[in-house]
Amino acid sequence: MAGVRSTVADYGPPRYCSQKPSLRPAPAPGLAPHRAHAIIAIGNKWLNGTVLRYCFLDSTGGGRGPGQLDAVRAALREWKDLGIGLDFKEVDDSSESEVRIDFQGRFSESVVGTDVLQVGQHEATTNFGWDLTDAVGHATALHETGHVLGFDHEHQNPNAGIEWEEEKVYAALALPPNEWDRETTFFNIIRKLDPATVSGSVFDADSIMEYPFPPGLIKRPKKYRIEGIPDPLSLSAFDKDMVQQWYPTLVARPRHLEPRESVALPKHSGGQSDFEITPAESRKYALATFGDADVVMALFERVNGDLRYVTADDDSGQDRNGRLDVKLFKGRTYVVRARLYSTWGSSEAALMYW
Repeated sequence: MAGVRSTVADYGPPRYCSQKPSLRPAPAPGLAPHRAHAIIAIGNKWLNGTVLRYCFLDSTGGGRGPGQLDAVRAALREWKDLGIGLDFKEVDDSSESEVRIDFQGRFSESVVGTDVLQVGQHEATTNFGWDLTDAVGHATALHETGHVLGFDHEHQNPNAGIEWEEEKVYAALALPPNEWDRETTFFNIIRKLDPATVSGSVFDADSIMEYPFPPGLIKRPKKYRIEGIPDPLSLSAFDKDMVQQWYPTLVARPRHLEPRESVALPKHSGGQSDFEITPAESRKYALATFGDADVVMALFERVNGDLRYVTADDDSGQDRNGRLDVKLFKGRTYVVRARLYSTWGSSEAALMYW
């Protein structure tokens, strides 16, 4: 998959970014707009409760020392300390990780959200190309780990109302260190994100996912034309609110699910339900969703206190319901997580196993 990853690259200074198209397939043609928008918005977000295992491919920090590694750890801890339902675990084996971090070259980049799963097991999904031990470096680490959580750039938010001095932007981005052609600059700066991919209804110039722009590159709003957009160096209140909405604090123990017990799933897009299963006998079971809804469902086994992925199904955009046929073992504990993309008919979404 090398060369076709969904990537956000941050060149600096100034730290402008190059984002390649996502590897996730587009929703099927003719799909109702609200279903397509929900699939786009949720598709690169992790199921809440996921343990993201990360591995450093270069223990020297690109020759800059262990402070580079500590800066990444600190950024992950800062997101985690907000009380979010995701967790992060450092591992030594790249084949055991979802996120692989390197410190090569002159640029910083990160694959966005669940798109990391499309990258080869020994390839970097996140790279840092400069010192992370000062204030700007700390902001870079927060920004790139924000991409890992599934968040895009704020300056391409369609709610910002930004009108660019386009020729000035093209000229500025053609200079070092970016040296972009017009097509690249349009895709990464001028182009607006699909509204379906944007969390919330407002623009946050203070977001850690924003980038600095000097005065003169923005035509409107007047404030940004005169002042530009400063370099955000910390998580904004909006950043904190959005990450907590997508990844709320987990309950201590998921609800226990009995065989043939039908349980309704959340009615709002992005809502998630978690259930615990303890099989009474070892045999093949079916876990399935029902109703007119698009749902992603994943099964995990609890092993020595950790949840290990078993299998998953994503029925989004398809005229079917998700189903997992899998052997479960007596005496073991499993957790099933189901996140709703959208409902599209009169029948509410539910989950059952038997």
